[in-house]
Amino acid sequence: MKKIFYSFAILSLVFTACNPMEDIYEEVDAQETIISGEAKYTLTDGDYDDLGLNYGNFSSTDDAKDMLPEFLSDKFPAWGKESLAEVTFKLYQPAYDERSLEVYTVTSQDYADGGHTYGNFSRESHIIDFLNTKYPAPANRLLVSLTYKYYSGSVSTLNNGFLFVNGDWQMATGFTAEEYATMGEGYANFSSEDEALAKIPVFLLEKFRFSGKMAGDIEPIMYKLYVSGSVLSYIANFIYDGATWSVYNNVVNETIKFGHDGMNWVPDNTIKYTLTAADYVLVGNGNYGNFDVRAGKDEESVEARLAKINTILLNNFPSDAEGQKYIVTYNIYNGAAGVWSMAVIKSGSAYILQ
Repeated sequence: MKKIFYSFAILSLVFTACNPMEDIYEEVDAQETIISGEAKYTLTDGDYDDLGLNYGNFSSTDDAKDMLPEFLSDKFPAWGKESLAEVTFKLYQPAYDERSLEVYTVTSQDYADGGHTYGNFSRESHIIDFLNTKYPAPANRLLVSLTYKYYSGSVSTLNNGFLFVNGDWQMATGFTAEEYATMGEGYANFSSEDEALAKIPVFLLEKFRFSGKMAGDIEPIMYKLYVSGSVLSYIANFIYDGATWSVYNNVVNETIKFGHDGMNWVPDNTIKYTLTAADYVLVGNGNYGNFDVRAGKDEESVEARLAKINTILLNNFPSDAEGQKYIVTYNIYNGAAGVWSMAVIKSGSAYILQ
């Protein structure tokens, strides 16, 4: 009986001794599931090899969206919900698809509405401001063939392309009617793609003669092409080797944001934003620079805080497109200072909780 009793005691000790370790493991597991991070990452040549991409680029953004989530899981295995990764990669982009094209000439009224009393733009920022007003929610990779007046010592009429890529307008240099004439064209366009790609590199030597271009510089160029009775606009890239320009292989850099939803990485446009002192002033909380979430106070409810965050985001980012997401970090006071966050998404004319 004593032996049996002692055996039982030993077994009890073993089981008791295991419990603290189990608690520790559970704590570690719990900590790992809430680790979040934020990174900007550019794929390397080795990354393309690992992804099985022999040409060192993606052939479409859809391929990138399909393949990169697993890559990010391997790259950041400990990261979980609310993690963000902005991945830049090479994308094969042939001559631009004209179906996503807007052709527009800036009018006298447009200049007046923008406060340009001389009837022209004089800074690149003026053009970007106009585009954001004219196209408040542009589709990604929309190309705008824009004709406008620009002052730089004298007023010139320019026609350049502006490509909307991942939230930013990027300019592609175009040609004036006079420049087409210099290249031997009777009209302000080329009659074939072969002709365009043969003449443009020669002309770029003169066009950028005093621009300080360096070997390795890549220049996006918008050109017009007469196709089946219509004049369409295209973009092609040209590279400078220090002496001549040549057609680039049209591999361009593309960036996609991904967010972790708690289970997987998914394409995401989430922006992490921390309220500033000016933001608190805007919504009447400038004295203490926080939201008072104590019982009975102004920002006790989620709805009250959401309303003020709406005011701030709509003021700071008036051109946000439908579906834009934010994780907003803000200071609180609940008897002690703290920091909370709120995840919101643009829906119609307001931000709602995710």
